[in-house]
Amino acid sequence: MPSRFSPEDVHRLATLARLDLSEQEVALFAEQLSEILAFAAEVQGIDTGSIDLAGNAGSPVVLREDDVQPSLPREDVLAAAPAPDRGAGLFTVPRVFRE
Repeated sequence: MPSRFSPEDVHRLATLARLDLSEQEVALFAEQLSEILAFAAEVQGIDTGSIDLAGNAGSPVVLREDDVQPSLPREDVLAAAPAPDRGAGLFTVPRVFRE
């Protein structure tokens, strides 16, 4: 990994991401990405040898008992839905992904 991003590096990444960048954006992104790399290198240089990686491994884990409760009646839920399909017992929602 380069220590600094060149405009050519940004152009290559933009091509992979199918981005159309202006030369001004390329210069800005090259500088910003270089700053991110410098910060990542600074973080990598931090001595973490004295940190307990197990965290709270010595503490007991306290879990609550499951308390089974009845769910809402299906008809009540469908009545509150904006577009219920009562025959299927479901409600429809707008499509998120396009083909």
